[in-house]
Amino acid sequence: MSWNPHITVATIIEDQGRFLLVEELQGGELVLNQPAGHLEPNESLQQAAIRETLEETGWTVELTGVVGIYLYVAPSNGVTYQRICFSARTLQHDPLRPLDPDILRTCWATEAELLAQPQRWRSELVPRCIADYLAGPPHSLALIRD
Repeated sequence: MSWNPHITVATIIEDQGRFLLVEELQGGELVLNQPAGHLEPNESLQQAAIRETLEETGWTVELTGVVGIYLYVAPSNGVTYQRICFSARTLQHDPLRPLDPDILRTCWATEAELLAQPQRWRSELVPRCIADYLAGPPHSLALIRD
């Protein structure tokens, strides 16, 4: 029997109390998530977070810290995910950049707005990562060693 955990990255981006989120389809439902995705071969965790954020939002970002490292087993399919969540600040936005096909749009929401709609969370990690970010401060990027 083979066990293959998925390594993923996510990015928390805050602007004046609002957080950058993506809307995507999951199982026919419209859900909210941080910009996030899978680590690809031959890339660092930091490179993956910057790439995924750009591909899903059109924003170029600079990573500012590590929010947390999470182990999550999806109840829908039993798949294990290890998520490394970074904090970042925006540098530049390209509103004409096509977003990943799975992303319908980006939006900005406060923590309260997100907490008011738990049925729209992609997973429980979405509000947890924001809560951990707000509890701060983020850990140093030096925590991640390639």
